[in-house]
Amino acid sequence: MTPNLDFAIALQATEAWVDDLAKRLAWHDRSRAWRALIATLHALRDCLGRDEAVHVGTELPALLRGFYYEGWHPHTPRMTRRELFLERIVDGVHHDVTVDAEQVARAVTALLAARMSAPELEGARAATPAAIHNLWPE
Repeated sequence: MTPNLDFAIALQATEAWVDDLAKRLAWHDRSRAWRALIATLHALRDCLGRDEAVHVGTELPALLRGFYYEGWHPHTPRMTRRELFLERIVDGVHHDVTVDAEQVARAVTALLAARMSAPELEGARAATPAAIHNLWPE
């Protein structure tokens, strides 16, 4: 494959994730869905241990994976409180008062559940702090 084709495929895969999330949230603004996706992935990444965060990253399309790892410091203590998790999402969507952080978290975890392999999904769910377990779909 040529680099341009690789990039086109990576972009198309990432856009499919954003479109899927926008549909789950019934939003028409793709840039808003993008911000919500990245904010939630960062919040999730930061509440997982290093190894599990890496395993989740391997399930993401290449372009999205780069944004997922952006700004990550693997030796930072894990975020374990639900309020901090949801606050991280609010910060990531630039304090948009029309965004319900819990609704976004549920939509992103449902998106992950639909697109991740079963073993990786179960590992991520099990590694998530108890305070946010109920944000994952049943």
